Amino acid sequence: MTKPQPDSLTIRQPDDWHLHLRDGAMLAAVAPETARHFGRAIIMPNLVPPVVTGAEAASYRERIRAALPPGSAFEPLMTLYLTEGTDPADVAAAHTAGIATAVKLYPAGATTNSASGVRDIEAVRPVLERMAEIGMPLCVHGEVTDPSVDIFDREAVFIDKVLKPLRKKVPDLKVVMEHITTQTAVDYVRDQKKNLAATITTHHLVINRNAILAGGIRPHYYCLPVAKRESHRLALVEAAVSGDPRFFLGTDSAPHTDPMKLQPCGCAGIFSAPVTLSCLAEVFGAALRLDKLEAFVSLNGPRFYGLPPNEARVTLRRGAPLSLPERIETGEGPVTLFDPGFPLHWHVETEAP
Repeated sequence: MTKPQPDSLTIRQPDDWHLHLRDGAMLAAVAPETARHFGRAIIMPNLVPPVVTGAEAASYRERIRAALPPGSAFEPLMTLYLTEGTDPADVAAAHTAGIATAVKLYPAGATTNSASGVRDIEAVRPVLERMAEIGMPLCVHGEVTDPSVDIFDREAVFIDKVLKPLRKKVPDLKVVMEHITTQTAVDYVRDQKKNLAATITTHHLVINRNAILAGGIRPHYYCLPVAKRESHRLALVEAAVSGDPRFFLGTDSAPHTDPMKLQPCGCAGIFSAPVTLSCLAEVFGAALRLDKLEAFVSLNGPRFYGLPPNEARVTLRRGAPLSLPERIETGEGPVTLFDPGFPLHWHVETEAP
């Protein structure tokens, strides 16, 4: 007999282990959207220019804090953008000082504002070896950029050609495979015994590549890594709802204004922060695994990063469909919210610690 699903669920306040807040007017508009529901977030460093040094991360952190609503307890966890000129000593000092939680590896040209990223992984070995010594995680955008590799195969090729050799050379390095999209990535994480975890986004749990291409091009579903076949989406759902501590939420919520999304060469990114918890409750409820939602959004990430879970609580209640705007207004222009393609019935109530 199928176990009935509850109409309300109280969990520890979630964290977002992969978030884009941008800067300036965009930062001012989107930071409150994440701070409303989340206690902490790993902040991506791919600004223009990128956040490379500890001093730059400290400055960006202060700009984020200034953009938060008065009294907000939201904590930005900063990352450093890895370049072939990154100084291992600066990385270690930023980590020791509590400025930088992790380092982000972008293969050069892989995604938005990644031109300053890494072309030769051997060139950054000294940084990675220092990170392994101090227990500092590496967050990885796991795609190759070789134009001869099909865009739908870039994650699998990255695992074979880059990640596996890297982890053999620096086995003590803690690695987070960010925004995984394939059964291949799920299987690889499950096969590893230590020092490897993966984030899964809201949108990759909901859409497959048909959402982008079938019946017309839908640029608001275009992201990198691009969504894959339905079989891969189902593998991601199974991993997320399994309770396996190596999988946790990283929304990759990435705002772009509508004109930037809708131009002939539109930007990759999906803005999901305001609707993430409601979407995930629908996904986990459909899988009859609401009891595993707290592990995915609130417990597994802190465990891997060596942090305590949040003390505050969030309650989700199932009710009438949410009435949400199609977009939010920012000082840079309108930004469209992620539309999962089905009604959202789960309302989010935050509680003080």
